[in-house]
Amino acid sequence: MTEEELARGCIREDSACQQELFRRYAGKMMAVCLRYARSHEEAEDLLQDSFIKVFDGIADFQFKGSLEGWVRRITINTALRHYQRSSLRPEMNGAEWELETAEEPDVYGYLEAESLMNLISKLPDGYRMVFNLYAIEGYNHKEIAEMLGIQESTSRSQLVKARKMLQHWLEEFKIIAV
Repeated sequence: MTEEELARGCIREDSACQQELFRRYAGKMMAVCLRYARSHEEAEDLLQDSFIKVFDGIADFQFKGSLEGWVRRITINTALRHYQRSSLRPEMNGAEWELETAEEPDVYGYLEAESLMNLISKLPDGYRMVFNLYAIEGYNHKEIAEMLGIQESTSRSQLVKARKMLQHWLEEFKIIAV
């Protein structure tokens, strides 16, 4: 079944098409939710909320891009709104981390993707949001600033701080792993 056939079936509220849409994209969207959530349970809630919005708004799908991209955008926006409603502001938090050297740590070979995602999930909320949107989702600082209701300079600052924290943790991991 093509994306267009799938979307049109969901617009008609065909339960088989709705199940197929969920089956096809739930795993990928859960990975997105896990990047923004503090726990697996919270990610599951975000996923459920996202798919409710997808099915409620499927009639608005314009067939101009991929269905998966449209679902991803709804999932990301759902996660961001969750944190805005929780009054966790992106400007919050964090110890200042000093970058001691410009040298790139050579620890990436030691890490599995799951371990790296666990480190990212430990970032303070604002840092994690900006890092995910910039480094993983590919948004620029202007777009991030608009999405989060912050200044572009705040987005840049939060990204730098997130990277410094991650680099610090990766250095610690390197010492433990060696």
